Amino acid sequence: MLGRLNHVAIAVKDAEKAAKIYGAAFGAEVSAAVPLPEHGVITVFVTLPNTKIEFIQPLGEASPIAKFLERNADGGIHHICYDVPDIIAARDRLIREGARVLGDGVPKIGAHGKRVLFLHPKDFSGALVEIEQA
Repeated sequence: MLGRLNHVAIAVKDAEKAAKIYGAAFGAEVSAAVPLPEHGVITVFVTLPNTKIEFIQPLGEASPIAKFLERNADGGIHHICYDVPDIIAARDRLIREGARVLGDGVPKIGAHGKRVLFLHPKDFSGALVEIEQA
């Protein structure tokens, strides 16, 4: 069911600044900043040969990333994202296995224009997991 690692997300106060550091240090391709109001974040992606790093910054005070940065002032890893071939089948199987899907369980459109869901970190060894329709 799980596909490849899609990205690792790092919460920061300034996503463009953080991504430029990675771009300069590693010679990686850096995307434009994209606001995602439905998720309360601004995203910038750094593309690596085998995956991506997503830098996320709060979009407004109600952003869940703002709360994360209150607890982790220097930023830090926020979540990991895996591709799945069928997000609905993956969601249903995960629920049957006892995992908790955050929110209302209806996939939302993520940064890549694909459907995403988040899974409760207490069900995955403390890691917030995102699944994305491949």
